[in-house]
Amino acid sequence: LIGLSSAAQVTLGQGQFGQYFSINLGFGIGVTLGMHAAGGVSGAHLNAAITLTYCILGSLSWKKLPFYVLGQFLGSFLAAATVFGIYYEALYDYTKGNFTVTGPNATAGIFSTYPAPYMSLMGGFFVEFIATMMLFLGILVIHDEKNNAALKGTQALLTGILVLGIGLSMGMNTGYSINPSRDLPPRIFTAIAGWGVDVFTAGHGWWWVPLVAPTLGCLFGFLIHKLFIDLHNQPVLESEDKKRKPSMEVS
Repeated sequence: LIGLSSAAQVTLGQGQFGQYFSINLGFGIGVTLGMHAAGGVSGAHLNAAITLTYCILGSLSWKKLPFYVLGQFLGSFLAAATVFGIYYEALYDYTKGNFTVTGPNATAGIFSTYPAPYMSLMGGFFVEFIATMMLFLGILVIHDEKNNAALKGTQALLTGILVLGIGLSMGMNTGYSINPSRDLPPRIFTAIAGWGVDVFTAGHGWWWVPLVAPTLGCLFGFLIHKLFIDLHNQPVLESEDKKRKPSMEVS
């Protein structure tokens, strides 16, 4: 809701009520609040690609997958509908009632991601793959108790900053979906609300990339963390024993 609202304000305000940084910051704040809201309930599963990855890795029961994804999709769909209601009059004033996916007054990008005109489908897939790899790798690092984990209570804030950083560094080409739950439900809403089937055909049929690339990116992010960080971590007890030995010998 906060992320899409920030995109709507920047687009419909034509730069007078925020810039690209505002959108990145809005999504970062939204992720932080979402993690605080759902952290104790589900572990803050806000991203279907991450939820599916945890199921594949055996860290989450497959029985929970449909319920978690349904919750994510329903929340995202309702958020898109709410933003549409908040900015309904501004949308009509900006578009004169002609909701388009492409062109000078395109507004579908407020709700879902679309590649820049110069991007190929393969190039866009690669961008989303790398961006989501960095997202999941960052989340694993933030929560890695065997390494240099974040201070307790700061994980949500750091994850929000991580999302902000990804948007600031990799958002230009594709809008950095990095989350099927953030992209598909609003896309479905826009198809219903007046933008039509163009939301699925635009960008060389872009709609499936934010579903597949983030999932593969998460799996690759886990692989990198496992090979280059986790396998080299010292067990917590072992590292504590090493710290204690010198004092014990002195005693």
